[in-house]
Amino acid sequence: MTKIGFIGVGGMAQAIIGGLLNAQAFAPADIVVHSHRPENYQPYAQQHGLTAVTSNTAVAQDSDLVVLAVTPNVAGNVLQEIADALTPQKTLISIVAGLTLEKMGDLVGATIPTLRTLPNVNVEIGAGMTAVAANAALTGSALTTAQGVFDAIGSTTVLSEDQFGIFSALAGSSPAYIEFFIDSLSRAGVKYGLSKAQATQIAAQATLGSAQMVLKSDKIPFALIDQVASPGGSTVAGLLAMEESGLMTAVVKGIDATVQRDRENA
Repeated sequence: MTKIGFIGVGGMAQAIIGGLLNAQAFAPADIVVHSHRPENYQPYAQQHGLTAVTSNTAVAQDSDLVVLAVTPNVAGNVLQEIADALTPQKTLISIVAGLTLEKMGDLVGATIPTLRTLPNVNVEIGAGMTAVAANAALTGSALTTAQGVFDAIGSTTVLSEDQFGIFSALAGSSPAYIEFFIDSLSRAGVKYGLSKAQATQIAAQATLGSAQMVLKSDKIPFALIDQVASPGGSTVAGLLAMEESGLMTAVVKGIDATVQRDRENA
């Protein structure tokens, strides 16, 4: 049975673990965890039936898939710590922002199969979007298995590493932007007499349905807009008012700011 280990059990690691458990992709006991704070990972492991171990090296030794889920400032030290426990029969998976395949190869060796990933928080509910890039040592069934971790909790897209920045803006940060849009719609509903709970449910479900329509349709979003916007109708009036206030420009500027900050932090 394939075992997956997590070094670090912060928010994103817990989102991935929660998604994997919900999808029944791994048995709880086959998920190995360790973090530098026992008070964080031990109660979490006990609560979910995971296997807690006492060191980062133990995670690497006991797992087939080793997920590096620590903060960028300690990632290099952790990789040096576990390097001797990694073998070509194991796969290193990183979710650490800004940590390149080349840098990981320098620290653990280029022969270690390695997958760089950038998941978003929606993996927790099985609706994630994850960018992946593999090094030359990760091929065949090992690549399929590693990528399959994220296919089980959403969708994946293979990107070159220089495209991870824009992916981070479009998929990593955008859940906050979309939730902001949903909240704005719901507040408009409150303005016209709905309760906040009612308005939020309506706005969120409409957003979900529209996203599913875009994914399932072979039409571009603007063509779908035209289907809803009848001539002289209220939808057209609303769209023109939003565009007059600069909705599209505001969205693009928001992505520009996200990408710029990501580059500054690289």
